[in-house]
Amino acid sequence: MPFEFLKYLQPTHYFRLLLKSRKSVFPDAAGLPESVLEQLVKDTDYESEVACNYDLSWQAIKAGYVGDANTYTHFESVSIRDNYHFIRKQFHPVWVFYVLFIRLFTFYNPITEIRAWIGTSQIGRERGKIKPLLYPAWQAYESNLVAEEPLVSVVIPTLNRYDFLKDVLKDFEKQEYSNFEIIVVDQSEPFQPSFYNNFDLNINVIHQEVKALWLARNTAIKASKGKFIALSEDDVRIKPDWISTHLKCLDFFKAQVSAGVFYPEGQQMPKERSFFSLASQFATGNAMLYKNVFNSVGLFDRQFEKQRMGDGEFGLRIYLEGIPSISNPFASCIDVKAGSGGLREMGSWDAFRTKKWFSPRPIPSVLYFYRSYFGKKATISALFRTIPLSIMPYQFKKNKPLMIVGVFVSLLLLPLVIFQVFKSWKLASNKLKEGAIIEELIS
Repeated sequence: MPFEFLKYLQPTHYFRLLLKSRKSVFPDAAGLPESVLEQLVKDTDYESEVACNYDLSWQAIKAGYVGDANTYTHFESVSIRDNYHFIRKQFHPVWVFYVLFIRLFTFYNPITEIRAWIGTSQIGRERGKIKPLLYPAWQAYESNLVAEEPLVSVVIPTLNRYDFLKDVLKDFEKQEYSNFEIIVVDQSEPFQPSFYNNFDLNINVIHQEVKALWLARNTAIKASKGKFIALSEDDVRIKPDWISTHLKCLDFFKAQVSAGVFYPEGQQMPKERSFFSLASQFATGNAMLYKNVFNSVGLFDRQFEKQRMGDGEFGLRIYLEGIPSISNPFASCIDVKAGSGGLREMGSWDAFRTKKWFSPRPIPSVLYFYRSYFGKKATISALFRTIPLSIMPYQFKKNKPLMIVGVFVSLLLLPLVIFQVFKSWKLASNKLKEGAIIEELIS
């Protein structure tokens, strides 16, 4: 990434890694179109011009730049002061202090660090000041892809959620786009095949006795007939233009993946996800992609069975291959968050919060993912970044005062937390030794 200190704050972010082509996603500021540069704010208070340009590149990505400007293939080191300058602009002061603490704890020169930290104290956080780049041609765009009406295969795994599944299938009955099939992989007990007779849809129901989410998705993809795979879930709600908007996005940006946006029922879409941008994450509950993407990167890794982050790992494979993926706010869906069924019954619904005192924290698949792609140092940084905040229950996740309390509680529980982390690390090591379980898709 452009600034070194991001390794402490975003140690396992997709964009930290170079693509297999040895390119980054960050555009060279010198090559950005004038129409884009005029919407960005050049910060001349950096010590170096290099840092100033990196800041512009960061702004462009955060604002949703999707274009063909040349991207950086490597990043020069910038001064300690410029690093503190940057993170003060982009992160809460608590995280700036956190970086200082980590730097001092790892024996960097305390005089240099404290001087740079104090010397940038007048720089305020610019949250919300980066304005999204607009794509005015989107609204009037007539998609040839939508007009061609290719077959779309919608994949929905389900487990003991017929009441919720009923609602999303009703939403699919209302879709404006008509040429699609739905493949439901039903793992419920008892299995109710007659349930599917109540819908005016082209549904292929596959009864899977083994309760395995990633097996279910892989099975559905292999059974699909469409040129496109749309990934949905059994506890979401979608709009009538969900399919057509995903297709339109793929066509408009000439992308291969349209990554839709989730937001919980009763809440609004997150502001930072409300505009088009390069996708920095992938969620299997709301996405559409060309089926041949699976030919390029393989199916889902079954090492994540009954655990978490299988979709994040798949998304990273797409990213590393340089396959264009667009975060698409117009193909949003509401996450109902069913209180039962699915991963709540057969595994770990939360990646970092344990159900029992002596359960691994985080769940082993998280460390398997991090260590596979980012290495041990970045994984340890991620643990320092996330574990203390995971002490508090999920419902307090966005309550900052209580999350800070969680940090102090974690200190009191330190021996237990260390045990949990070491247990997870060991189980993740077993996964790494066994290796990925990624089946190829044979066309």
